[in-house]
Amino acid sequence: MSDREFDVLLYGATGFTGRLAVAYFARHAPAGFRWAIAGRDLTKLKSIEANVPILVFDSSSQAGVDAAVARTRVLLSTAGPFREYSDALVDACVRLRTHYIDISGESVRIRDLIDRYHQRAVEAQVRIVTLCGFSSVPADLAVYLLNKSLAGRLAEAKGFFQMGGGSFNGGTISSMANAHATGDVERERDPFLLVPGHRGATERIEHDAKGVRYDRTIRAWTAPSTMATSDIRAIHRSAALGGNRVIYQESMVFPGLGGMVRAIGFAAVIGALDAMMRNGVTRNLLQKLIPPGSGPSEKAMDAAWFELRVYGSTKEGAKAEAVIRGNGDASNRITVKCVCEGALAMVLDEAGSPTAYGILTPSAAFGDVLVQRLVVAGLEIRVMGLP
Repeated sequence: MSDREFDVLLYGATGFTGRLAVAYFARHAPAGFRWAIAGRDLTKLKSIEANVPILVFDSSSQAGVDAAVARTRVLLSTAGPFREYSDALVDACVRLRTHYIDISGESVRIRDLIDRYHQRAVEAQVRIVTLCGFSSVPADLAVYLLNKSLAGRLAEAKGFFQMGGGSFNGGTISSMANAHATGDVERERDPFLLVPGHRGATERIEHDAKGVRYDRTIRAWTAPSTMATSDIRAIHRSAALGGNRVIYQESMVFPGLGGMVRAIGFAAVIGALDAMMRNGVTRNLLQKLIPPGSGPSEKAMDAAWFELRVYGSTKEGAKAEAVIRGNGDASNRITVKCVCEGALAMVLDEAGSPTAYGILTPSAAFGDVLVQRLVVAGLEIRVMGLP
């Protein structure tokens, strides 16, 4: 691919996440890095003023997609719902041997990609990396690092997210609405959805956490995690790709005085959002209130933060903890940091990345390379043994 015209082509550049990705590349891409932006509307693309080449095509035109994909080493898509706007890109990338990366956390869509393209991508030596946003890079890398610190014997892990500020953008709302409208949410209930041929979950911890409860591991009140659906399934796939089996469960944590009240309040809000998504009328209303292209202000995104603590153990009783912390809105700032650093790694760090091809998770595709990049980019990442 080294003779391609571009190193990275960013599709969906005019969306909310796409514009943030353009700004990230403008600040962090090294000298000589050849990148371009793409989308369906030339006027909107020009208004971004990225000062890089512009390609105009619609993902519904396979000829237009093929012509664009053939010009780049890596195709980065922020255009969701991804089943609707990005699957044709994946198809072209596999056929034309172009690496692909996106921020999709749509588990059913990813399973369908696995069924259709995994073996073909392996044979073509192409990396198709999904789940490379806040869902599910922090959790996936934390479990990867725990397994590494425990000499590859990690058997069980529990993740706890704490977040300050941040909110969904219009693209995320659109993807959630699409999953409900198509019925994909029902298929997403399988925690091993991304592990074809798995016998099915049997142990309690293998299922998604439900309700508000006090967790003795972290000594705080917890509620179901909004990232759990994608994170749990991503981690189970990462383990399967590595020939392992790791049980993972994830929650939001609310420490200190008033933790129970805040956990109940959070669970109520998430429950209300789910109820609105299940009703066609309120689902359409949400999409109108938070349309694609909209999102939080720069000030709000800068003021937010997150922390993830993951506790892991082996069957023999050895224990370790991984901590990942970052400043910035998780759904937007952190998502863009993760996917852009992943795209940069595909081009600049290919020699140091794992030799893995197919439909991959971030840890399977990048391993330590992405960990190191994110540390340089400002995330705090550490792992320690526990008594």
